[in-house]
This record gives sequence, structure tokens and C-alpha cells, in this order.
Amino acid sequence: MTRGGAGTTPAILLVVAGLACQEVGASLAVLLFPTVGPLGMVMLRLVFSAVILLLIARPTLRGHSRHAWTGVVWFGVVLATMNALFYLALERLPLGVTVTIEVLGPLVLSIVASKRGSAWLWALLALVGVVALGGGGWDRLDPLGVLFALGAAASWAFYILASARVGQAFPKLDGLALAMAVGAVLALPFGVADAGPALLRVEIVALGAAVAVLSSTIPYALELVALRRLPAAAFAILMSLAPATAALAGFIFLGQHLAWLEIVGIALVIAASIGAVQSSARAAREAAEPLA
Repeated sequence: MTRGGAGTTPAILLVVAGLACQEVGASLAVLLFPTVGPLGMVMLRLVFSAVILLLIARPTLRGHSRHAWTGVVWFGVVLATMNALFYLALERLPLGVTVTIEVLGPLVLSIVASKRGSAWLWALLALVGVVALGGGGWDRLDPLGVLFALGAAASWAFYILASARVGQAFPKLDGLALAMAVGAVLALPFGVADAGPALLRVEIVALGAAVAVLSSTIPYALELVALRRLPAAAFAILMSLAPATAALAGFIFLGQHLAWLEIVGIALVIAASIGAVQSSARAAREAAEPLA
């Protein structure tokens, strides 16, 4: 077995562990909503994530162009918006449904970026999956929650683009740490207004820190290690399993039961995501092959 093959299985386990941490963190965040509210939870997550990342990265503030700083600010705005919309959706929708809708953002981006006609078949499959999500009764899905989740999906697509821009302008985790700090500052007034006196309780602040570690720090670290051992396409396929891990976490930690058609919808969106990733990877390989 090659060295790459030997490292593949541990890398896959790292990605799965990262997904599990994210969804456990999301479940814990939902349990804190009655105390601090969704925007208060966003603020706690971003503030603690920013502090941890700044301590780890210790980014330099000098020597960056105006274009680079504009990218950081834009990235911070996207981070704050994406997290706010995601938690506002979680307040109204089951975790599995919310993450499934959110996955549509990078899925649509992948399909649009692909120049293969077959990619639109995956778009159709994803559409069928979304329709099936409401098969258990669209009346069970809060309309405002669905709108928030769709907004989070669009924000995730922008997150991918903003992350790529900042990643090119800043080394290692510097850009992410600075953008997270921008997002934390933006979220601060809304979070304080939403959480109120609950922020004076040590146990609540500690739980907020735990959500930040579970939802951001640990997954980012595990994904960083996994990306060194896994092809990008394989990593993207594994990340497509997020709706399944979210549905499982929602069932175990929050007692959220899904109708069978909702489970079918989640499975179809996952299949569409995997198919779109494979299609994009195949197109990239063909473009890289020299003409005979």
C-alpha cells in the first residue's frame, strides 16, 4: 500500500470527526437559544472563535494592500451574516433540514462553475430532494426559517469565494483570524442586545466558548490536517455528508424526528452534492490532460 493510501483512512476519520464536532456544537447552540437567543449565540461563537484563531495565528497587520484588507472585511461580513442566518434558521427548523438547505449554496456554486451539461442533472436531483424535504408537510417547515436557511446557503457560496480571495492574500490562518475578528465586532451589538443579562452568567459564557471550539476550532484544525492527505474532490464528497450527520445529531441530542420523505430529501441532496463534486473533478482532469 502506498503512503497516500495509508494516510487516506485516518484522513477520512478526521473529516468525519470534524463534521460530528460541528453538529454537536450546533445542537448545543440550539439548547442555549432560550437563554441567549440565536444572535447572542452567534456573537459568543464568533468572539471566542476570533480570540482562539488570533492567539494561534498571531497575524501581522503590516504589509498588506488595501485590496487585501477589503477582502478581509468582506470575508468578516460574510462570516457574520452566514452564522446569523444559520442560527436564525435553526431556531425555527430541525437541524438536519437546516443544514440540507444550507448545502444548496456550495452545490449550486459547484454546478454553475462546472461547464458540463450533465451538472444540471445534479441540480434537478437536488431540486427533487428539496421538494421531498417538504413532503412530510410543508406546513411543518416554518416559512421564515426556510428563508433564513436559503440566505445561509447563499452566504455559504459567498463564503467559499471570499475564503479563496483571503487565502491568496494572507498566509496560513492569518486572513481567517482577522476576518473572524471583523465578524465578531459586527455581531457584538446584536448579540449583546439578544442575550442581555445572560452574558453575565459564567456557565453560559463557558458553554458559548464550548460551541466555538466544537463548531469552529476543532473542525478547522481537523480539516486542515485532512486536506494534506486527501484529494480536494474526496474531501468535498465527505463534506457533502453534513446533512446526514446534522440529522443524526438533531435526533440524538435534540430529539428531532424527521418524516420519511424528509429523510429521502436529505439523501437526494447528498447524492446530488456527491455527483456534482465528481462531475467537477472529472471536468478538471479532462482540462488538465494534454491534447493528443
